[in-house]
Amino acid sequence: MKFRDYQTNIINEGACILKDKALLYLAMEVRTGKTLTSLGICSMMSVNNVLFITKKKAISSIEEDYSLLNPNYNLTVINYESLHKVSQDGWDVIICDEAHCLGAYPKPSKRTKAIKTIISKKVPYVILLSGTPTPESYSQMYHQVYITPCNPFKEFPNFYKFANRHVNKKTRHINGYSTWDYSSGKASILYQMKPYTISYTQKEAGFPVVTNENILYVVQNQETKNLCRKLKKDLVIEGKDEVVLADTGVKLMSKLHQMYSGTVKFESGNSMVLDYEKARFISHKFSNKKIAIFYKFSAEYKALKYIFNDRLTNNLSEFKNTDKNIALQIVSGREGISLKEADCIVYYNIDFSATSYWQSKDRMTTKERLVNDIYWIFTEGGIESKIYKAVVKKKDYTLKHFKKDYDRTTNTI
Repeated sequence: MKFRDYQTNIINEGACILKDKALLYLAMEVRTGKTLTSLGICSMMSVNNVLFITKKKAISSIEEDYSLLNPNYNLTVINYESLHKVSQDGWDVIICDEAHCLGAYPKPSKRTKAIKTIISKKVPYVILLSGTPTPESYSQMYHQVYITPCNPFKEFPNFYKFANRHVNKKTRHINGYSTWDYSSGKASILYQMKPYTISYTQKEAGFPVVTNENILYVVQNQETKNLCRKLKKDLVIEGKDEVVLADTGVKLMSKLHQMYSGTVKFESGNSMVLDYEKARFISHKFSNKKIAIFYKFSAEYKALKYIFNDRLTNNLSEFKNTDKNIALQIVSGREGISLKEADCIVYYNIDFSATSYWQSKDRMTTKERLVNDIYWIFTEGGIESKIYKAVVKKKDYTLKHFKKDYDRTTNTI
């Protein structure tokens, strides 16, 4: 295993920061090798047991990197949801991959509390990894570093006290009630984090990445089109056994998002594939390519699996070692994995989140592969193109956007 020159430099600098402060944030962009770099830093420390916490789909690739590096410490790799299965004590280093997922506020998430409990037992070195440390707000930094007492905001026992100093608090009025908006974090947060942080971009790594985005349109099945029209008009569709209800703006937005791509989730919690138009289109259009497909709703995988049959898997190892295509849910597949074996990425649907857009579309990039082709499959007259216009501007698509796009007088988007 040979590190790139910039990785070697970061390893040396990172080890010095970690020894001095016991906390290091590697804010390295996608495909610059932050996972391997963090393992290399641990090799520079006198440690025996390292816990690497990541997303489930990334576990195998991290274990492969560890085997290739063959360092003189023991590594345990676990996903965030399985933290209760590992020892709660005895770790010399804890690495948190995609650390921005710990940044919920104003209250810490369940996973953040779980990691803080483990760290409190011994106070190990902590390395945080993310290509996008604060994708939506600087305020997301507090609970990421709150897990260790060796953080620059330790004088603030909770987010609310931290916000009094580091957030421009605003009031918002929702349904007649006033609430605090903590999203406007101050630049002072990044200033405080600077001594703990090493940032590195794809450009600095010599990755002049070109991403070619293509939008293709599918004509919706007429029966599904009629159902969408009825839902917009009546806000409810009643079947023999199931009901589709859109009695709020949020539910109407969500149901239309599902139905324009050919699936729907009923009030009962059951879901159904309404049509296979998008799946058929993808199968035909990319029949001579090895593709990675991102989908939004679980029923969309059922539609894809029905059309692709044995030509499709959701297992990363099987995708890498066979000629099968892969389909992954956007949120679970957007981080921590490589899809470099794919000829292109195809989006069956699009997520409301700008973070999903920016992270998922860069899954094929490597040092040797700097031109990527991705394809968005939208329904003519659907909601997807409206969502796309928001997320490319780094804005989440919200109810406010939907209300602006949706014309109730004509029931059109």
